[in-house]
Amino acid sequence: MSKFKIEIRDMKRNRYTLTFEGKISRDKMLNLLDLVELLGDSTDGNLGLRETLKDMPKFSKLSNLVKGYFMVRWFNSADAQRLYEQEYGEPISLSTVSTYLARMADRGFLLRKGTGNRIKYRFAARSSQDVANDLKIKTR
Repeated sequence: MSKFKIEIRDMKRNRYTLTFEGKISRDKMLNLLDLVELLGDSTDGNLGLRETLKDMPKFSKLSNLVKGYFMVRWFNSADAQRLYEQEYGEPISLSTVSTYLARMADRGFLLRKGTGNRIKYRFAARSSQDVANDLKIKTR
């Protein structure tokens, strides 16, 4: 079980807080982001989905992808880099991905095996509260 929280403030200083609790799949994440986009599409100057994703730190974006795509299989830094660039349409260096994945493994979010350029990662099952506290996944 995972818990994901998104907080959005619009131009009129209104605050929206969306919390998703449960097993997070790619489809559920897309539905949640659709809801965020709906909140942002009104004509009163709310932030839209693009602005929300643009402001989200790369670390959070990468950790969301790991949870959505790599829950049950091993992957490497290059796999994560390709997926990140495909999903977000923005470049990220392989060294940045490798650093972030190593941090996630150090925090217990990922399992790590191998050495050198043969390191592979896999999602480590933990309580949703532990993961949320460790990663501090939160957008503005």
